[in-house]
Amino acid sequence: MPDTATDAPPLPHPTWRFLLAHPAHFIALGAGAGLSRIAPGTAGTLWAWVAFLLLQPVLSPWAWAALILVSTLVGWWACTVTAQHMRIADSGHIVWDEVVAFWLLLWLVSPTDFWGQLAAFLIFRAFDMVKIGPMAWADKTFKGFGPRGGFGILLDDFAAAFCTLVVIALWRL
Repeated sequence: MPDTATDAPPLPHPTWRFLLAHPAHFIALGAGAGLSRIAPGTAGTLWAWVAFLLLQPVLSPWAWAALILVSTLVGWWACTVTAQHMRIADSGHIVWDEVVAFWLLLWLVSPTDFWGQLAAFLIFRAFDMVKIGPMAWADKTFKGFGPRGGFGILLDDFAAAFCTLVVIALWRL
């Protein structure tokens, strides 16, 4: 049985038209970062880093907490809808999971300088790409369509952020 939402073939690479066809697509594809043909997850994480740098001076810690919470809930919906519309359970072009998880990571390691943020970026990307341990478990356990699948899209990146936090905590010791 194929892992698709319908009998139609999957949409392997979304287009600008697809991005703008539904608000969920715009969110899940990171306002276009996920359209990158080369390493869309990295493009999404870079987008998150730039957005963090722009928002950090104007958001309080409580505002960051609220933004991350709301972005997670809205992202859950957006990733669920977009995966169903793409007919791919967890397309690499869906990057909102990287965005929210990296925002959480940067928020929790702040204050830190450029080099600390770069280290967080590199470690996070390594965990997200390799998908070992908690990331592999989340990826396999929640793969599919519907709300459970949308949650799984986000969960493996939150696991990567958690593992990155553990590495950074050990490094700081």
